[in-house]
Amino acid sequence: MLKRTSLFGEHQKLGARLVDFGGWELPVQYAGIIDEHLNCRMNAGIFDVSHMGEIHVQGADSGSYLDFLVSNDVKNMSVGQAIYSVMCNLNGGAVDDLVIYRRAFDRFLVVVNASNTEKDFNHMVTVYNEYQYQWGDLQVTNESARYSQIAIQGPKSRSILSKITETALEKVKTYWFSEGVVLNNIPAIFARTGYTGEDGFEIYIDWNSGPEVWRALMEAGQTDGLRPCGLGARDTLRLEMKYPLYGNELTDETLPLEAGLGWVVKLNKADFIGRDRILEASQRGLNRKLIGFKLLEKGIPRHGYLIYNEEGTQRIGEVTSGSQSPSLNRAIGIGYVDIDSSKIGTKLTIEIRHNKYSAEVVATPFYKRPYAIS
Repeated sequence: MLKRTSLFGEHQKLGARLVDFGGWELPVQYAGIIDEHLNCRMNAGIFDVSHMGEIHVQGADSGSYLDFLVSNDVKNMSVGQAIYSVMCNLNGGAVDDLVIYRRAFDRFLVVVNASNTEKDFNHMVTVYNEYQYQWGDLQVTNESARYSQIAIQGPKSRSILSKITETALEKVKTYWFSEGVVLNNIPAIFARTGYTGEDGFEIYIDWNSGPEVWRALMEAGQTDGLRPCGLGARDTLRLEMKYPLYGNELTDETLPLEAGLGWVVKLNKADFIGRDRILEASQRGLNRKLIGFKLLEKGIPRHGYLIYNEEGTQRIGEVTSGSQSPSLNRAIGIGYVDIDSSKIGTKLTIEIRHNKYSAEVVATPFYKRPYAIS
């Protein structure tokens, strides 16, 4: 049996095409991926992301524990701040990428990828058990069943959301959050930590309130062009930003530095799991790198397709994600290649269904929004 979010009935009413995504029955599209994608870029889109995992970490030692668990700097976070990070294994590989919200000095919300929730929670408990002598006051609990999560993204998202809450959304800066209420009486967390490259918010509410808040947002956004978006548009939106997707760009064997995530790896910290392996790779030099590329002729690159040198004679890597970009109206992709082939302007060949297509390494993100987030 596939798991369903609290919003499953809303998706049925809207005629969504539902698919199996990591054991969840979720909408892949409503009106169509291209329409949903472009509307999110121009107006606003609403996404059901209630399948994501939510893990509570609390206690006086919670900051020290998380600082050891992940690659980014947790100890120096302010209350109300969020950070993106990678949780690594002893070999430096990515157990998962995640977002950490500091709700109080001794209380954190850790949001992880849906398909990794159980794996991540078990990893976190294992780390605690193996190093528990370091932390006397600490509780780690999987609270995923308590939350519905709705994302509203796009240039009109803040004005739409402000119609159903009195929270001062304009004061919530990127990668910060505020706690308040929605619809006058439903407690909510409003986080500005999106996955589309647009302005927007993630709204965390209790599980049972999901449908009521979804319907209220849909009604509030009627005159602003708000439309529901499925997993298909979510994927093309994040691809245009070169945001990694776990299972594609990140795996248990992927070093964060290879994926271009050095900015969330604080090697100057005293210690964190995987630090020694990542530091060694940093000092030795990387063998491969995640790059963005555009096709120079018609074709669609997909996950798993092989990447060759310009002449098509030597394999140098593999595509991790690819699609036709709705915003740019051209085929784009990301993938790992040998470090010597990662420079912008390098010509490549992508093998698509036994045929070879010319491509070129380009600067990323592929898409840059035409407005500033204030």
